[in-house]
Amino acid sequence: MVIHEQQQGAVTVIQPDGALTDTDAEVFKERVSRVMSQSLGRFVVDLSAVPYADSRGLEVLLDLTEAMADFGQTLTICAANETLREVLDLTDLAGEFEQYEDVNSGVRSFL
Repeated sequence: MVIHEQQQGAVTVIQPDGALTDTDAEVFKERVSRVMSQSLGRFVVDLSAVPYADSRGLEVLLDLTEAMADFGQTLTICAANETLREVLDLTDLAGEFEQYEDVNSGVRSFL
């Protein structure tokens, strides 16, 4: 998995490229945790290049949203494909995140 990072104003966009699975989940978690502390929680996770997530990938997303809750915030995800949205719905995790259709909407949520 490759993890891209870019700034859009004061908001950091993190875009993992590849499946969010046990193999890469910890690397992803560490990278997002670093960005979380550097950006004071002003970041979005762009899931447009993530075809699917296994149970460990979902667990990492949940861990990150719980870490955000410690600061009174919610993890913001955007551009999840239909498969990933269905998995979040079926596992009752969809309500744990702020979800947006695209990156721009996610970034604008911080304005």
